[in-house]
Amino acid sequence: MTHQTVGHRPTTRPGLPNDPRAAVTEPTSSCPVEITLAALRGRWTTLVIRELLQGERTFTELRRVLPALSDKVLSDRLAHLAEAGVVDRRREPGWPPRTRYRLTPHGRRLGPVLQALWDWGATQQEPPL
Repeated sequence: MTHQTVGHRPTTRPGLPNDPRAAVTEPTSSCPVEITLAALRGRWTTLVIRELLQGERTFTELRRVLPALSDKVLSDRLAHLAEAGVVDRRREPGWPPRTRYRLTPHGRRLGPVLQALWDWGATQQEPPL
C-alpha cells in the first residue's frame, strides 16, 4: 500500500481553495469571498472595523476618531456590521443612554483580512483609475 501523497497531484490552482464552493461560474451568495466582501461593503466600513479592533467604542468615540464620517453613514455602517454578525451593539442604561459597540469573535477575525488587503494594496505602484 502506498502513502496517500505518493503520486498525488493537487487538484487546485494556487490561491484557490479545494472546496466545491470554489468551482462556480458566477458569484453566489454562499461563496465565502462574496460573504466577506458583503460584510466589508460600503465606504468607511473598514475604518470603523479598524477602530473597533482596538477595543469597544461608543458612537461618540467613533465619531471623534473619524471626524469626516457623517452620523448617518456611521449609523448605517454600524447597523450593517451588526446585521452581518461582525459588531455587537450593547445599550447601557442611564441618562443619556449610551450604546457601546464591539467586534464579535467573528468580527475580530477580520483583522488579518484587513491586514492582507493593506499588504496587497501597499505593493501597488499607483492606485488603479
